[in-house]
Amino acid sequence: MSVADATPRWLGESEMRFWRSFIHAATLLEARLNRELVEAHGISHADYAILAVLSEQPGEQMRMSALAELTASSKSRLSHQIARMERAGLVQRKECASDARGILAGLLPRGRQLLEQAAPTHVDGVRRYVIDRVEPAEQEILAQVMERVLAELRRSEPEARAS
Repeated sequence: MSVADATPRWLGESEMRFWRSFIHAATLLEARLNRELVEAHGISHADYAILAVLSEQPGEQMRMSALAELTASSKSRLSHQIARMERAGLVQRKECASDARGILAGLLPRGRQLLEQAAPTHVDGVRRYVIDRVEPAEQEILAQVMERVLAELRRSEPEARAS
């Protein structure tokens, strides 16, 4: 039986309150972090996330497919985004030496410099809007909960089931 054929398990009042506050906060947080980065540094939050992930990798580069997964982006969307970032001199693409089919995205010096300039703005927003509002014990619980949600989302991806 498909999910569409199943009888819906409607959300109760407290479940609906949780869901709506979660999705509203996540949407507003993403928009706020994006606006602050664009205004202060001319970089989107999505671009910042790519630069940050690349900066944490050995050699500041990684396969595009892995980068798409870590940034929760489709491969097509990431490819367009990386192309735009290449034109801005922030990143570069190159063939993977160990796999001719693989493409690597790598951080360029201009991208590293922009990341270093934008990081204080980003961490200030994250701290101001989230971290300073949640007690350390709550952070641990929320991290565990979100890791479970993330694991289920990754497990149930069509690409994950096909492989």
